[in-house]
Amino acid sequence: MYKLFVGGLPFSTSDDELAQIFGAHGSIASAVVVKDRDTGRSKGFGFVEFENDEEGKAAEKALHNSDLGGRTITVNEARPKEDRPRRDFGGNGGGNGGSFRQRSW
Repeated sequence: MYKLFVGGLPFSTSDDELAQIFGAHGSIASAVVVKDRDTGRSKGFGFVEFENDEEGKAAEKALHNSDLGGRTITVNEARPKEDRPRRDFGGNGGGNGGSFRQRSW
């Protein structure tokens, strides 16, 4: 399996369109446009996974810096997600809850 990161996608791009564009270069295992979990709107990037490394590399070479819907897309081999430390804001919901402060006259 060869996984590609595809950036700079038009926000209207669907999973099916992404699969169709990359499918012209080989057998696709999956094609996913990443969406915001709250709004469901595209984040403008996605991932395409090829069943064959050579086909994936050929697609990367052919489509990197190409035009898609008036936007220049970037296509690179996807890197594994790095372990990132959890964002912990002090726990217990502490603090005074924001910028409003009660005055004590």
